[in-house]
Amino acid sequence: MLLVIDVGNTQTVVGLYDSGQQSHELVDHWRLATRTDTTGDELSLLLRQLLGSRGMTLSEDIAGVAVCSGVPNITYELRRLCERYLDIEPVVLGAGVRTGMPILYDNPKEVGADRIANAVGAFDLYGGPTIAVDFGTATTFDVISAEGAYLGGTIFPGIEISMDALYGRASALRQVELVEPRSVIGKTTVESVQSGAIYGFSSMVDGMCTRIEAELGDSTVVATGGLASLIAPVTQSIEYEEPWLTLHGLRLIWEKNQQSE
Repeated sequence: MLLVIDVGNTQTVVGLYDSGQQSHELVDHWRLATRTDTTGDELSLLLRQLLGSRGMTLSEDIAGVAVCSGVPNITYELRRLCERYLDIEPVVLGAGVRTGMPILYDNPKEVGADRIANAVGAFDLYGGPTIAVDFGTATTFDVISAEGAYLGGTIFPGIEISMDALYGRASALRQVELVEPRSVIGKTTVESVQSGAIYGFSSMVDGMCTRIEAELGDSTVVATGGLASLIAPVTQSIEYEEPWLTLHGLRLIWEKNQQSE
């Protein structure tokens, strides 16, 4: 089996694939809180528990590991875990790893690993030109050409970060559940905040996609990330939701690097 691990600043998503070349189905997945001070030993215990829920073991059933991470400490600890408990070299998305996608950024090393994984996954599923919108700690837009090259994108503060800043600066406002309100015009303070969060961010997405398409041409727009299911249905631009897009891209990159050996 193949473990794919997407380490974000807020959450870590773990996916389990059959490592056989004939099966591309996501067998299981787990979404966990990211703890930057966690150790490789703690991660191994957690992975053992997750795999144990499916009757599997870490040492006997895992044949490969692919990682994209925006948290250097956890990247290091995952490498240590693979060395100590699995005796395998993980594919850690970064410099020197084959992706099959030209990165047309001024400095390709600046592009976040999760953004590259999203781009690879989106192009595999929908071709190009494509816009991948990821609703995570940051809201990112990644743009893929018709030929399958990564062109660049935009980065915007994520929904939860924006809301935390609002609550922190406006003492009269309290935290609210992020759900779609009854109408755009809120009749209570809670609904007004919900309207701003849901419809405000959806309008931002639509506006950015319109501007990108003005330069790129008509594109397929696909959404991913923990809050995609909240925003995508109320946008006009997002056509597809792929909650495991990053994991899909990671699996493809892992396979490409096995073929290149």
